[in-house]
Amino acid sequence: MSSILKIEKLSHRYATNWAVRDINLEIQQNGVIGLLGSNGAGKSTIMNIVCGVLNQTEGQVTINGADTRKESELAKQHIGFLPQNPPLYTDLTVNEYLTYTAELRMIEGGKIKAAVEEAKEKTGIAHFSSRLIKNLSGGYRQRVGIAQAIIHKPKLVVMDEPTNGLDPNQLIEARKLIREISQERTVLLSSHILSEIHLLCREVIMIESGRIIFSDTMDAFNNYLQPHSLLVKFGNPPSITDLMQVKGITKAEFLTDKQARIFFDGDEEIAERVIAAGVSQEWRIREINPEKGLLDDIFKQLSSQSLQ
Repeated sequence: MSSILKIEKLSHRYATNWAVRDINLEIQQNGVIGLLGSNGAGKSTIMNIVCGVLNQTEGQVTINGADTRKESELAKQHIGFLPQNPPLYTDLTVNEYLTYTAELRMIEGGKIKAAVEEAKEKTGIAHFSSRLIKNLSGGYRQRVGIAQAIIHKPKLVVMDEPTNGLDPNQLIEARKLIREISQERTVLLSSHILSEIHLLCREVIMIESGRIIFSDTMDAFNNYLQPHSLLVKFGNPPSITDLMQVKGITKAEFLTDKQARIFFDGDEEIAERVIAAGVSQEWRIREINPEKGLLDDIFKQLSSQSLQ
């Protein structure tokens, strides 16, 4: 049985600088695989190479057994790609755009309408079929981007920072949609936000300075996540007492009148719990992120281990 994705000795250089170096990984089953790294670590380079947007300097990439350089058209039939900025034509309606992308994916003419309807249904945008994309909210534009990535039923869906810029309510819906897609196909998802990887992925691959410094299950990665803390910005800040009522929170403190640091017990749904409480109690959550210093500490720890 062919691997869904196999990367062997992958390296790429821009001018004299190596963006990624000696990357090896293999994915054989459905689910969400997280590609975690700081900005500039090499995540987007890897994703662009996997999707055939960029030809690597060295190494081999195969999608469902097809070499992305030697059999590029065959390999691309198995790939859906959602770049960080979705490739939307905003003067088209949702129907027009998805019909166009179905044609680009070489779906047979008689099957295009059904493919468009199924993609809209799966992403929850059927009620916006005739609306111009430019008149959709950011969250629904992202759904249209996801619809074009799955319209041809690929085995591998590659998503580059898919939740970037979404508000808390849109985040919940986007995560739910990504989980649903991963039940039928493999999702390779990149992010520099630890909470996104932690909430969505069964496996995590950490990239730093163009090299893999960690590749294992999320359970194994969780060993590096102590202590657990989030930074949350509020429009209408709650009291410490109200925050402590959220299941899983062990400690809370306000750093400013609008921003709190929340410590929690490792509950992987803590962000959803805080957001749900914020919605019901009108805290008007503006941002929710893992504490940046924590992620930096993990990078340093894993990087030092990889060099030993």
